[in-house]
Amino acid sequence: MSNPQEILKNLQPTKEFFIGIDSDGCAFDTMEIKQKECFCPNFILFFEMQKISKYARETWEFVNLYSKNRGCNRFLALTETMKLLSERPEVAARNMLIPDMTALIEWIKNESKLGNPALEKYANQANIPMISLTYDWSIQVNKDIHKMVYGMPPFPFVRESLEALTKKADALVVSQTPVEALEREWKENNIDHFVRLIAGQEYGTKTEHLALAAKNKYPDNKILMIGDAPGDLKAARSNDVLFFPINPGHEETSWERFYKEGLERFFKGNYAGKYEDELISEFDGYLPETPVWK
Repeated sequence: MSNPQEILKNLQPTKEFFIGIDSDGCAFDTMEIKQKECFCPNFILFFEMQKISKYARETWEFVNLYSKNRGCNRFLALTETMKLLSERPEVAARNMLIPDMTALIEWIKNESKLGNPALEKYANQANIPMISLTYDWSIQVNKDIHKMVYGMPPFPFVRESLEALTKKADALVVSQTPVEALEREWKENNIDHFVRLIAGQEYGTKTEHLALAAKNKYPDNKILMIGDAPGDLKAARSNDVLFFPINPGHEETSWERFYKEGLERFFKGNYAGKYEDELISEFDGYLPETPVWK
């Protein structure tokens, strides 16, 4: 892949509006199967969490599915899960020593493209066991996703929404999932032609995707991000653009609302303000910050 961020920078408007769409858990009901069947089992296996597997699973699922961290990058999720586990008395009671994630935390601080290609390069240079282990874990997760996650259709009203929005808007997939998996899922369901580009973790953060592909190319009130996680809202807010939430556990209802009223409001210019504020307020109530065990 040539420089992914240059590809985003070089995108020029062909329509009046721009819409960024998250994929996992937003367009597709793939969050649960990926996290519970691919990410978490490998987390327990690679980082030797067997003797605290119950708490490792509960903590992993809280971070990645049921908290304000939902949808965050996998390496950020890994460090956050380790941090929460290190604070749990049940874990301490089993004399479990949580691995030191300092090396990964430092890499995350200094790297904007938090994906396997950048981590592989660093692993080869640094020769740090925890970095190499994290890379091996991440590669195995991708292999398991490739093997297990297929035949997953988009949520109801996603296809109808894509058909409607592309009449007036340039659309882009804005995701922290690897591009290979995204392209496979969108092509498999024959909806990839609705978007101009599928941007995954190799293209940088979601905030960077919006900044490079849309900011200063379209008016701020004509740029919309659709997502199911606080990170999607943060990406929109960081760029001073609009946000439409897909509420976790109520995705069908959210997409129907977007298709039947949200999109028209966006195109007509009466989306911002009270309407958007009410949607975001409702969205904010679905995901807690504090774990139930605290």
